[in-house]
Amino acid sequence: MKSLVLEEKLKLSLRDFPIEEALGPRDVRIGIHTVGICGSDVHYYTHGGIGQFIVREPMILGHEASGTVTEVGAQVTNLKVGDRVCMEPGIPDPNSRASRLGMYNIDPAVRFWATPPVHGCLRPSVVHPADFTFKLPDNVSFAEAAMVEPLAVGVHAATKARVKPGDVALVQGAGPIGLVTALSALAAGCARVFLTDVDDTKLEIGASLSKAITTINVGKGDATAEILRQTEGWGVECVFECSGHPRAAGQVFDALCPGGVVVFVGIPVEPFHYDLGKAMVREARVEQIFRYAHVFPRCVGLIASGAIDVKPLITRKFAFEDSVHAFEVAATAPKGQVKMQIELP
Repeated sequence: MKSLVLEEKLKLSLRDFPIEEALGPRDVRIGIHTVGICGSDVHYYTHGGIGQFIVREPMILGHEASGTVTEVGAQVTNLKVGDRVCMEPGIPDPNSRASRLGMYNIDPAVRFWATPPVHGCLRPSVVHPADFTFKLPDNVSFAEAAMVEPLAVGVHAATKARVKPGDVALVQGAGPIGLVTALSALAAGCARVFLTDVDDTKLEIGASLSKAITTINVGKGDATAEILRQTEGWGVECVFECSGHPRAAGQVFDALCPGGVVVFVGIPVEPFHYDLGKAMVREARVEQIFRYAHVFPRCVGLIASGAIDVKPLITRKFAFEDSVHAFEVAATAPKGQVKMQIELP
């Protein structure tokens, strides 16, 4: 079937690709409608790998998807042909120790779309386990449904932070993940979120999402001093590090209040150092997340209820036949663009 294929570093093609997937008794076949372009997809395109995951042979990209069920396996009872759905792209080994302990996202054997050597979903159809496929309410569009996957990262981060009603948070980085994390923190109960970045356009988008979001350009001023001023010297209860930038990651404790929590969300491109002494005098709790677990139904519910509005984050759409160009544009990190999506016919 025609697919968007990463042939090698910096070389994409839209071509027929030989891939056949048998429908198992607990699987569904899904006609793909919308796929979001994720930073990891772009990184595979521009660098040929992420950490230990190296593209060694042609691979189909894409993992943020929505579509329509076209076929169901013999044992599937929760879905039917015609259902509109979104899909959780990581498939763990259900018998692994991590999965049995409820941590299926960190199962070493997890198979995740568009993570070498597993093919992604930028193609007309996929076969996927029904247990990781979620029916959409009528008021959730395909575009919004394709945002469930990145939103899941933010909801998982807020869950790990154990946000309490009235908490104040700092989100470092106003990219797609930073923005959904800010929205998730507010939905979890934060009264206020400080959002930092160096891109004024992204900060403007962040500020437009909620009156409870206060933006600070860290390239133009001292964010820590401003946050401490606005919190009467106390600081914030939660810091979400979403930028992946070593300098930002190394400063996570500066604006943190005593007893606060830091959640590392963005994956740094290189090792970084932070001040353990600052963490100790605060008795800071430090958490990390890797993707998400057990949150997709929550994300669908948050979008359906209007508690979280992801529509302002969808800033550009491309037709499937323009997929190569879409990635070329995404690789330039254009200002003002948050989430770009590809629509299949």
